[in-house]
Amino acid sequence: MVLSKISSQSDVSVHSTFASRYVRESLPRYRMPDNSIPKEAAFQIINDELMLDGRPRLNLASFVTTWMEPECDKLIMDALNKNYVDMDEYPVTTELQNRCVNMIAHLFNAPLGESEAAVGVGTVGSSEAIMLAGLAFKRKWQNKRRALGLPCDKPNIVTGANVQVCWEKFARYFEVELKEVKLTEGYYVMDPEKAVEMVDENTICVAAILGSTLNGEFEDVKKLNDLLTEKNRVTGWDTPIHVDAASGGFIAPFLWPELEWDFRLPLVKSINVSGHKYGLVYAGVGWAIWRSKDDLPDELIFHINYLGADQPTFTLNFSKGSSQIIAQYYQLIRLGHEGYRNVMENCHENAMFLREGLERTGRFEIVSKEIGVPLVAFSLKDNSRHDEFEIAEMLRSYGWIVPAYTMPADAQHITVLRVVIREDFSRTLAERLVLDVTKVLHELDNLPVRLHAKSTAVVEKTEIETQREITTYWKKFVANKKKNNKNTIC
Repeated sequence: MVLSKISSQSDVSVHSTFASRYVRESLPRYRMPDNSIPKEAAFQIINDELMLDGRPRLNLASFVTTWMEPECDKLIMDALNKNYVDMDEYPVTTELQNRCVNMIAHLFNAPLGESEAAVGVGTVGSSEAIMLAGLAFKRKWQNKRRALGLPCDKPNIVTGANVQVCWEKFARYFEVELKEVKLTEGYYVMDPEKAVEMVDENTICVAAILGSTLNGEFEDVKKLNDLLTEKNRVTGWDTPIHVDAASGGFIAPFLWPELEWDFRLPLVKSINVSGHKYGLVYAGVGWAIWRSKDDLPDELIFHINYLGADQPTFTLNFSKGSSQIIAQYYQLIRLGHEGYRNVMENCHENAMFLREGLERTGRFEIVSKEIGVPLVAFSLKDNSRHDEFEIAEMLRSYGWIVPAYTMPADAQHITVLRVVIREDFSRTLAERLVLDVTKVLHELDNLPVRLHAKSTAVVEKTEIETQREITTYWKKFVANKKKNNKNTIC
């Protein structure tokens, strides 16, 4: 949810050229109109405004799936009017969700018997899944502390400073202290040793990230498990691990199946994953999976019956669409292990191709890793004249949406550009992006240095002195352009 705000104080009406044959007067922008308008007019007005949105497939900032097969699109459209929570009315949809939970649990090596059902739930996304997992850890910790007659009013979670904002939301909404391991230059994920040092008797869990949003790197969950096991042995605590596999959960099992990060590690009690990222489903679906029933306190599960039958539910959200659940099941059976492996290998190869292309420019330092989410995070080797934010801004003119951002504490002096490689990002697009980045670098080389990049001595000049200096520079710049292009026909 984005908190709404009025974007324009001067123009409070919506206009449409094409709809003017139906609508003689402008529509109010922030109030409902008094009268109805034809459906064609409503469509045209909205369609005209949406033309100014960026193209989803060129949005290289997002991990979220932007393409699915037409057959799955049809299944999604056919299920748009199904409310998932009506389990008694839509029992097949509920069954498909249960199948997805079990498939994903087996993918994550949950210790299940031959006929044992997995413990998990479909969510709106990884944010809701993290909220549910965090609540389960908090309640289980509180129950144990109360049983021992110990205070339970100061729970905390240990994470790296690179966690996604939903962890900060969980901590604030549910009154849990968030203890963050600071980053250092060159090491942009949580250090397991520092994390275990921060664990105390009030720590409800340590959250490890399988695929940092900053640079795609996998945190060392195996090392964390081993260090925490030893600390638990010495202290008598039983601090568990949650793995936030929002981005990497559908990547690691297919590209690096030998990597131990999941339920093979005894302290990993729950895992979340985003179906709408590398699960290859459109936005709106995530999954929370628990190791066993013992890891999900029963008092958090609600049983409702006013819709026709007993329905156990553990969600923050109640009503939601069925489409994404159905789409996830489609992808799991349509692709299987072979299909997912092919997609992830292709994404990884395209990421390596883009990485090599950017390295060939000689201008960038690559901060992403080869083992991790298929993305390329990179910084300018020299940003004294122009910075990464200017590159991101100029790439917009070519249609690319490439984010630039600073790292969290204590590496906030590092600025990074990041390109996420999704299934629909082809080798051809990677080639085109490298060419466009090269063009942008050339354009920036021929532009004057931005004022914010100048030295303190320049900043201290008067406004008129600064204006004169810029004017003089541009006169020389234009003169040189004319001199170098005197044979060019305009």
